[in-house]
Amino acid sequence: MTKVAFIGLGRMGHGMAGRYLDAGFSVAVWNRSKAKAEDLIPRGARWASSPADAADSADAVVTMVADDEASRLVWLGQDGAAAKMKAGSLAIECSTVSHQHALDMASELRGRGLSYIDCPVTGLPQAAAAGKLTLLVGADAADLDRAKPYLAPIGDVIRHFGAVGTGTVFKLINNLMGAVQIASLAEGIAIAEQAGLDMNLVAEALATGAVASPQVIRHSKRMVARDFSGASFTSALRYKDAAYAVKLAENLLADAPLVGRAAVEAYARAKAEMPDEDEGRMIEIVSRPK
Repeated sequence: MTKVAFIGLGRMGHGMAGRYLDAGFSVAVWNRSKAKAEDLIPRGARWASSPADAADSADAVVTMVADDEASRLVWLGQDGAAAKMKAGSLAIECSTVSHQHALDMASELRGRGLSYIDCPVTGLPQAAAAGKLTLLVGADAADLDRAKPYLAPIGDVIRHFGAVGTGTVFKLINNLMGAVQIASLAEGIAIAEQAGLDMNLVAEALATGAVASPQVIRHSKRMVARDFSGASFTSALRYKDAAYAVKLAENLLADAPLVGRAAVEAYARAKAEMPDEDEGRMIEIVSRPK
């Protein structure tokens, strides 16, 4: 039976790990908190005591963790997955990390005889649990071909942008644009509220007009209603992704005026005040009385 190690069982990773079980893989899982795995174990998952234990004898290791630091720890830290991975096996990074981190991990793991691909994803937790994610891949073509059987359970669309690191570049672009849209949406709604507009009409017009985007459609009515139940993406994660993206932009675009910096500043404040809350609660910061 094909063996997969899955590391990181957060909002997205939990559903993704479940997809491998549904597809008939032998799955070992690890997470900082075992509680996140409690319902996966009766479904057939093996709880691993460490990333290294999870990776032992696995054909592919898939990670879905928060940031560069967490990624480096689960791959290369004490009891990291790389210590026990078989030569030639696949290291599939689904985490959203910085571009430089993806390049560094690729170099380090290749030096250990492993094949690293960056494969960040887009989609909500419901899509993760249904295997309907879009996979943003940076990989050598041959590595991607070998990886496809391990990608099929979690995603129904693969976008291959080129060599290792390119999938991460696009994911950072995508999430930076999301940060800009959500922060500017909060500002627009706050202006409309202060100006006394009919807010139900504002929400409808934003979600159906020229500025509508998936982010605007998803957040406009929630912001107007101040309904943030069912958080799917936190302020801390949005800040992290936007900060990684702006750092990349500063490296590539030299002296260009970067509107992303304003979004990073806005989400830095949201991270400080409500790190684990829904990113849409930016409206509460923007509209707060002086």
